[in-house]
Amino acid sequence: MGRLFGTDGVRGVANADLTAEMALGLSVAAAHVLAEAGTFEGHRATAVVGRDPRASGEFLEAAVVAGLASAGVDVLRVGVLPTPAVAHLTGALGADLGVMLSASHNAMPDNGVKFFARGGHKLADELEDKIEAVYEEHRRGEPWERPTGAGVGRVRSYDEGFDRYVEHLLGVLPNRLDGLRIVLDEAHGAAAGVSPEAFRRAGAEVVTIGAEPDGLNINDGCGSTHLGPLKAAVLEHGADLGIAHDGDADRCLAVDHTGAEVDGDQILAVLALALREQGVLRSDTVVATVMSNLGFKLALEREGLRLVQTAVGDRYVLEEMKEHGYALGGEQSGHVIILDHATTGDGTLTGLLLAARVARTGRTLQDLASVMERLPQVLVNVPDVDKSRVTTSADLAAAVADAERELGATGRVLLRPSGTEPLVRVMVEAADIEQARSVAGRLADVVKSALG
Repeated sequence: MGRLFGTDGVRGVANADLTAEMALGLSVAAAHVLAEAGTFEGHRATAVVGRDPRASGEFLEAAVVAGLASAGVDVLRVGVLPTPAVAHLTGALGADLGVMLSASHNAMPDNGVKFFARGGHKLADELEDKIEAVYEEHRRGEPWERPTGAGVGRVRSYDEGFDRYVEHLLGVLPNRLDGLRIVLDEAHGAAAGVSPEAFRRAGAEVVTIGAEPDGLNINDGCGSTHLGPLKAAVLEHGADLGIAHDGDADRCLAVDHTGAEVDGDQILAVLALALREQGVLRSDTVVATVMSNLGFKLALEREGLRLVQTAVGDRYVLEEMKEHGYALGGEQSGHVIILDHATTGDGTLTGLLLAARVARTGRTLQDLASVMERLPQVLVNVPDVDKSRVTTSADLAAAVADAERELGATGRVLLRPSGTEPLVRVMVEAADIEQARSVAGRLADVVKSALG
């Protein structure tokens, strides 16, 4: 079988791929592995457990809590809160681990289990591998060590988590949001309560959509993956801007007062200038992935800032930031990490800081986002090819070199093998959309002939 842990925990269709038995077993395994790794430092361990509003989260939460308590871990149940809130509370409360039940932007039938180590940090690959190995050993008949009597974990609700997280967000803001009208699309997800509360306490006039989760409607035609309703609401209410989250609120995309989308690259560019002005953009550097628009790189260069690029995935962005102490990083999809105040992408924090920049400067979001021009970007998926030969095919290398010469300094080519499917992604950027389409089409044909 393949590795259970993906780039963001263990995910699958709830009660089919991800069962209560699996959630319980993974939680027990995590308790054993993290204890052996010294995370608990010889004391009685505590875990923070939260979830998004999916119906399946109710039984999966019960399974996780049972697994942890049966392994001797005390559990603080924080209820429905965003992923970054669970990460923050894990660190703020001095807990030994955190567990978030969510499938982020995925459709409602899916769910997932994500673990955080002490401090609210994502687990390293080697720890995830150990958890998976211990889990598989138990499935094959290896017995758990089970505490009894006073050794079993105790479980209690931690209702203070909501206010504690909101206070953390407000404490980060450099200025209030008075005078701004903001539409928030909460994707019927985990931030439906805390995000509007935080924006209102910060002084904004708030209009909410997608803020009535019923367990079944998460991400359903709303949120950061479906911006249409937010664009319409911003125009209808004459708002200054709109903010969209995904199901677990670790992403933020925005809409300006005209209804135009402001993507993760543009948000990063706006925040980079704000953080530099505040003197906290360390090394004048922003970290992003290779999928960031070339217009983002050109804008940073023009502003005298440096861009460091990583492989696709917010975990790689975070690793680069932590290794070198950079303050700001993220992805075009809206994962934005402000490392001084969060250990993971935080959509509510990102939205608050973006709105704070609008309020502080008196400029529209449209004007602020114009610091970068998004170059036309064309993505073509070429299926049923030998993706392992992307970097070794001489014919493909020659075709890419020809394309790069044609595009010059205002264009870019990226060939990326899919991590999960037998296909190669051809991405081309150019100043002109027709040129981008033409070059992408030609390269896709070469990929088919050279790797097919």
